Amino acid sequence: MTKNLVVVTAGLSLPSSTRLLADRLAEATRRQTGEGDLDVQVIELRELANEIAQNMVTGFPGPRLRDAVESVTGADGLIVVTPVFTGSYSGLFKSFFDTIDKDALAGTPVLIGATGGSARHSLVLEHAMRPLFAYLRAIVIPTAVYAASEDWGTGGDGALDSRVDRAALELAALIEARPLARRSEADETVVPFAEQLAALAAEE
Repeated sequence: MTKNLVVVTAGLSLPSSTRLLADRLAEATRRQTGEGDLDVQVIELRELANEIAQNMVTGFPGPRLRDAVESVTGADGLIVVTPVFTGSYSGLFKSFFDTIDKDALAGTPVLIGATGGSARHSLVLEHAMRPLFAYLRAIVIPTAVYAASEDWGTGGDGALDSRVDRAALELAALIEARPLARRSEADETVVPFAEQLAALAAEE
């Protein structure tokens, strides 16, 4: 069964380190699940900025934003990556998830990631992003991935690669487990209460 992985990236520049990190996380997760077992869709929030702003004012999503929200809420797993602005996630990132019903991501596995100019901003993962998705009742995997400017240099120590691989393994395991849970719920036979009573009466 093919699973759906949706990648949400809030980078503003083109190209952006945020998109680069999102792509690395998605590719690592694809490797962990098997090349043909994961359908990956990338959502660039910069392309939806106008519709997100209009939705905040009017309460009505445009067609592209509506499609993006449907993809996110219907995903078997999510990778979400934001740049760090003023010690937290970007306003565009938060505004997009404000358009999603608070119960729509319940039980969805989520890998959180962020990028910034300095490693000192890495706490954004724990004090901002993890609480956001905990509030949405998503399942946030233990390993979060932060990439500072120095992580992209050729002289890196490989720590970023290690975090990416560990996070991808954790996300892939949860994605692969989800269809089993869904099938067990779907296969469960529900007997109407009236039929249960009739069966009990026949036994007496």
